Amino acid sequence: MQDKTITLEVAYGTPQKQALLEFEVAQGVTVEQAILSSGILSQFPEIELSTSKVGIWNRACKTSDVPKDGDRIEIYRPLIADPKEVRRRRAEKAKEEGRANKVTGGRA
Repeated sequence: MQDKTITLEVAYGTPQKQALLEFEVAQGVTVEQAILSSGILSQFPEIELSTSKVGIWNRACKTSDVPKDGDRIEIYRPLIADPKEVRRRRAEKAKEEGRANKVTGGRA
């Protein structure tokens, strides 16, 4: 009996370089096994698979999950800044510049 193969994509990007690799693997492999067999780690040696967050089609998943045929596995970089803190600073700056109402925070 021949093992069935599935087609997957692995995506990763930095501000300077992006990669989207399409390849075939045996059905039943885990996300981690698929990433290792894709060869993307040789293109991006800075990826720490043990600490990096991963997802399938923009939904977080575990490296032990099993992808389906046609899935895109994404490797995420860590956030540089806290999005809530960035938004708070931007709102304070808008109030100081008079672009936002100091009481309600809405547009002036």
